[in-house]
Amino acid sequence: MDLKTLHQQFDEQGVVVIPQVLDKVVLSVLQQELETAIAQDKQQRPEVFDSGMVHNCMVRGEQMLALLDHSMLNHYIKALFTPHCIIYAYQSSSLAPGKGNYGSRIHVDCPRWIANYTSNIGVILPLNDFTPNNGATFYLPGSHRLAELPTEQTFYQQAKRLVCQAGDMVVFNARLIHAAGVNHDNYTRHALTINLCRPYMRQRFDFPRLLTKQQIDRLGEDGRRLIGMNVRMPVSLEEFYLPPDQRLYKPGQE
Repeated sequence: MDLKTLHQQFDEQGVVVIPQVLDKVVLSVLQQELETAIAQDKQQRPEVFDSGMVHNCMVRGEQMLALLDHSMLNHYIKALFTPHCIIYAYQSSSLAPGKGNYGSRIHVDCPRWIANYTSNIGVILPLNDFTPNNGATFYLPGSHRLAELPTEQTFYQQAKRLVCQAGDMVVFNARLIHAAGVNHDNYTRHALTINLCRPYMRQRFDFPRLLTKQQIDRLGEDGRRLIGMNVRMPVSLEEFYLPPDQRLYKPGQE
């Protein structure tokens, strides 16, 4: 699908599916890293409201970190959003057999509604196929243009299902009204999700401080931009007056 067609579909429907961005080897490693992180979290924080959701995935596995420099991922988010975007949140979404999750409520991923302006987009990277039987996401086409959530009855009467394959890349306007389904299959369905925002906005976590120097050093230009390395605040006049090529807040972040 060419970029012009993608843009048109993204503007009209609020969501596009880009096929086979991640290969099977990468998918296998990502799933292993995610399952390890989920098991660790359940031991350390068993009672949290979003149990099973892993936050800050870039610090939970080497492949989940390396994903931030993935060339196709960055190509499409830059084309559909902005080349200066940064990560607001990077987390997981899993549906255990017989269950939904915190995302099963009817919701949007961005609380702000600004007419004709996109402040956030979302990326879903399915690690398993999304099928109606395992809880493929319900979404209301074109609903990114709505200021209010519809009734539950209206939503489910008009919603479509986000059916896609493991390795695809789903990009959606964060104002798109959606809800995870219920997994009626006999295995856990996994996905990674990234919410991206404008570079002048605050991130959910202070990623430049959250990541270790070793993790940051493993990132390339795109990965460093995504975690917010180009929009850090100076903490002294000495940092404020650094030469342009050394400044923490880079010029042109729009």
